Amino acid sequence: MSGPDLGRLTVQHLALVLGSVALATLIGVPLAVALHPWPRWREALLAVCALLQTVPSLAMLALLIWATNRIGPVPALVALTLYALLPVLRNCTVGLSEVSEGLTTAAKALGLTRGQVLRSVQLPLALPVMLAGLRTATSLSVGAATMAAFIGAGGYGERIVTGLALNDQTLLLAGALPAAALALLFEGAFGLMAWKLARSRGA
Repeated sequence: MSGPDLGRLTVQHLALVLGSVALATLIGVPLAVALHPWPRWREALLAVCALLQTVPSLAMLALLIWATNRIGPVPALVALTLYALLPVLRNCTVGLSEVSEGLTTAAKALGLTRGQVLRSVQLPLALPVMLAGLRTATSLSVGAATMAAFIGAGGYGERIVTGLALNDQTLLLAGALPAAALALLFEGAFGLMAWKLARSRGA
């Protein structure tokens, strides 16, 4: 599991995971907010994102290599962002939908603008569900990022690819185990955030 390349591979893997989830959040949350009042457009976008999930990872990478005309981290990051978009978008949509209409109506009656209602009422109440979406997206990205090594983007998948080529089970495990450990670390971090959020609301 350890080795002289562990630090480099960890940095590369983290960059792919955190970069893709951050991009999916920056794209998905504003889209969910913008399309929240328009159910048909919202469902259409969710259907498109769900369709992207059915595209095999290697096929997606091959398509993006062709589209970007390059190999390495760029097409890998785009692919991971597309895969992470569905849980982020879906959970943000569900979270906003679960906010009571009575609360938003009362806030508007108090003179709050639509933007103020969104910032002060809807998003804070939707936050636990949105956080669950980020948790899912991060877990998916940790596993999917191992495929990025097939196009030279690095990460723990580099060991897995080499292990497959050499039929070396030890090298395969040396790539799979750190990825699993990283996924568990993220799960623990998100679990702690969810616990703190629930505790702050209960206080």
